[in-house]
Amino acid sequence: MTSYDFDLFVIGGGSGGVRAARIASGHGARVALAEEFRFGGTCVIRGCVPKKLLVYASRYSDAFEDAAGFGWDAEEPTFDWPRLIAAKDKEIARLEGLYKSGLDGADVTVFEERATFVDRHTLRLSSGRTVSADKILIATGGAPNIDDKMEGIEHVITSNEAFDLAQFPERVVVYGGGYIAVEFAGIFAGLGADVSLVYRGEKILRGFDEDLRDAVMEAYQKRGIRLVLGQVFTKIEKTGRGLVGHMDNGAHLEADQFMFAIGRSPNVQGLGLEEIGVKQGWNGHIVVDKNSATNIDNVFAVGDVCDRFNLTPVAIREGHAFADTQFGAKPWEIDHQMIPTAVFSTPEIGTVGLPEHEAIEQCKVLDIYKSEFRPMRATLSGRDEKVLMKLLVDGESDRVVGCHIVGDDAGEIVQMAAIAMRMGATKADFDRTMALHPSAAEELVTMRNKTETRRQAGS
Repeated sequence: MTSYDFDLFVIGGGSGGVRAARIASGHGARVALAEEFRFGGTCVIRGCVPKKLLVYASRYSDAFEDAAGFGWDAEEPTFDWPRLIAAKDKEIARLEGLYKSGLDGADVTVFEERATFVDRHTLRLSSGRTVSADKILIATGGAPNIDDKMEGIEHVITSNEAFDLAQFPERVVVYGGGYIAVEFAGIFAGLGADVSLVYRGEKILRGFDEDLRDAVMEAYQKRGIRLVLGQVFTKIEKTGRGLVGHMDNGAHLEADQFMFAIGRSPNVQGLGLEEIGVKQGWNGHIVVDKNSATNIDNVFAVGDVCDRFNLTPVAIREGHAFADTQFGAKPWEIDHQMIPTAVFSTPEIGTVGLPEHEAIEQCKVLDIYKSEFRPMRATLSGRDEKVLMKLLVDGESDRVVGCHIVGDDAGEIVQMAAIAMRMGATKADFDRTMALHPSAAEELVTMRNKTETRRQAGS
């Protein structure tokens, strides 16, 4: 028996923390977990799950419009924002209950309050109680960035508030160019709002393959989303007609809501990390090694708070590996390579492996296969849309090192492609696979003609 109250104390009831707590308890550890807000973390409560529900809702406008091309006659549809939000809230409450009951069923002691460090083995709860633990895992996730020095910043919302607006805004300005900004611009536009997307760079979705970036920008402009690039806001002003955003070039935009989606930062404020000497990085993220260990030998961290790959499945896998390694005598490490991801824009992005600009740095010879085509559904609906599929192949080994898709169900397709690529599939393997016809995905196994071969400088 140890002198500590618990073998493991987890700070944070999101996906990574809950997985670690349940697995560690299953290995026989005495585990406690503290969560000050709601169980499920960013993903379940105000992130990917409610966002995906809103994405689904936003795409019905296309379906209603396209139906006429397939012989359907329907009355003019109407949309009820409060009804959507109420349905979303009901589903989120159900999922939160599952997270909580899962902890109870795993015999994890739960504290529904904040926990902060007193020393490397001791935590103080907001009730004033102190508890001790042999090992402590930080899984507090991230939070939206906000420029609190900007004049009028109190008038803007972030993704946290966007899920719970009392009224649907007819005019929306989304500020940012990453996943969240692009997805919410598509959501609001699909639900009928007039949308402007403002970003400081020349193209949205920095870091993604250039062809994907171009395809989504073109599609958004066709959908009536106004792209304002190369600009930043300097002031948000409230007027009798709504809000006015002033930009650094002297121009301005009027809207009912300004949503700032300018990145996220690790949620570490007030945890007491400085007091115990936990090493932190440039934006406050907790620096960890391949086993999620910090520089303090009994303190660990997983998920977005580490700012490695801020994706829910990554946090879950990291939490599981931590618990197995520390309490299950089954040590294993996370491989952060070949992680599939999606941007739930409309059209959707699915991607796994290297974008072209990185692939050419790693492959002496890079073969590029690319196809653009009109999806079958659009032939009758008349919708002006395209699907983009792109494979990047190491010209020396023939391995597929990148798969990038823009179009319906791109995320679903890429999840399957990721399995093959994870196993080391070559372009020849793709070519030998029988096509499933008629489908968009068959294009991945029927592309035969290279569109380009690139070589590293000097090779």
